[in-house]
Amino acid sequence: MPHPALESLLILQDRDIKRLALEAQLKVVPQDIAAVEKKIATEKGAIDAARTEMRDLEVKKKSIENDIGSAGEKLARYKTQQVTVRKNDEYQALGHEIDTTQGQISELEGRELEVMYAIDEAKKKFAAAEAVLKANIVGHEARIALLRERQASLTTDLKAAQAEVATARSPLPEQRLKIYDRIAMRNMPAVVAISGGKCGGCHLKVSSEVESAARGKGTDPAVQLPTCDQCGRIVYWET
Repeated sequence: MPHPALESLLILQDRDIKRLALEAQLKVVPQDIAAVEKKIATEKGAIDAARTEMRDLEVKKKSIENDIGSAGEKLARYKTQQVTVRKNDEYQALGHEIDTTQGQISELEGRELEVMYAIDEAKKKFAAAEAVLKANIVGHEARIALLRERQASLTTDLKAAQAEVATARSPLPEQRLKIYDRIAMRNMPAVVAISGGKCGGCHLKVSSEVESAARGKGTDPAVQLPTCDQCGRIVYWET
């Protein structure tokens, strides 16, 4: 059993450990939320990219249609001019232009069919992908809702733990709290048992003087806290 003077420190330490655990858990929640939000952004980005691909194909199709329209108007002018010309060389030249323009129109119509097929395929892929991605987003949003609930719960628990720590600190002498706080800042737990002649914190053998002090021999723990001569933790003898 620890000396009565150390029991209050052990109670404080127990509550501090609980508080620290809650703080650590609470610290991770915003990181988890940010990670899920990043997944949502990725899913939405994929949807936008697929939608942009379809829009680009539609723009390309419209451009080809405009080119076909312009070529058709040019073809109509050439045919009209061919009817009115008198000279054979002019007639043949216009015939060449008509053949060239018809070839251009055929090529454009072929490209238009390819783009129309690509649009149909893109629409099918987009519809399938959008359904999956939206379902993923719903799942991610549900995960964020749970994380925010956890955050609120942890915040409530942490406030209660902080109040318990304050209650545990109130009866302790200021000098003892300073020693405890100084050790706890770098080594937690700050108060450990000696077992088998070894410190329960660093697991190194303590000196006979420290062991005697922990047993309450020669030094009253209520007056001077026994500390490990290796790591500096407050120690007590565990019977």
